Amino acid sequence: MGAELADLELPRTVVRRDSGSWALQNALERRGLGPVVGVDEAGRGACAGPLVVAACSLPHRDPGRFAGLTDSKLLTARARQWWFERIVTLATGYCIVSVEPEEVDELGVQTANLEGMRRAVAGLRAHPGYVLTDGFEAGGLAAPSVAVRKGDRVAACVAAASVLAKVSRDRMMVALHSRLPAYDFAGHKGYSTSVHQRALREHGPSAYHRWSYSNVLEAANAHGMCSPRGKRARRGSFDAFDQDVMDNGDADVGHP
Repeated sequence: MGAELADLELPRTVVRRDSGSWALQNALERRGLGPVVGVDEAGRGACAGPLVVAACSLPHRDPGRFAGLTDSKLLTARARQWWFERIVTLATGYCIVSVEPEEVDELGVQTANLEGMRRAVAGLRAHPGYVLTDGFEAGGLAAPSVAVRKGDRVAACVAAASVLAKVSRDRMMVALHSRLPAYDFAGHKGYSTSVHQRALREHGPSAYHRWSYSNVLEAANAHGMCSPRGKRARRGSFDAFDQDVMDNGDADVGHP
């Protein structure tokens, strides 16, 4: 077994985009390292609402049923809804967890993201043989893992996780909009758009905002508001305009 793992050298494997979205999963399955689970999150760059993380494993014997599945950011809202229903019906296992704003503020977004990944993997009914994460390494997953660059575009199980996380979070933000319509959460889903920024300047942040984000803290200070987190929040420690974590991009891929 040790020799086989040494031969794989998975953490140093370069995954090519043109090798197909099932290449890595199939290679792992052939080595007896299944089920292979993909993990991804939605809402890391948002300054309001939860961070949602999903873990998902797909049946690898008939990849044609998932032809066209890709990064949720590249799908239209209609296509994401279609894929969400298909994934929850056909997946061999999935788990979706929500990390609330209070915990994001207390832990910091990076640590909260990793914690969400651990919870999502731990919540699967079947213990994974291997975990694929999108872009960065995650320790403590209770299974071997490898970070795959642009994983939600080159690994179908990671793309599936991205859809589950994105659609679930969007639904949460629409529900939150009905409670706090002044912020238009249904429209921007908690991201720092111009509409959201105007609402923050006019009303100040709510308890559902992330008070560790610099733009939220700036709006709170302008209104003389104190953080509802007390001393637990990491004040202004994260920049909501960091383009590396904006995961609510425009979609250009339609219904399959």
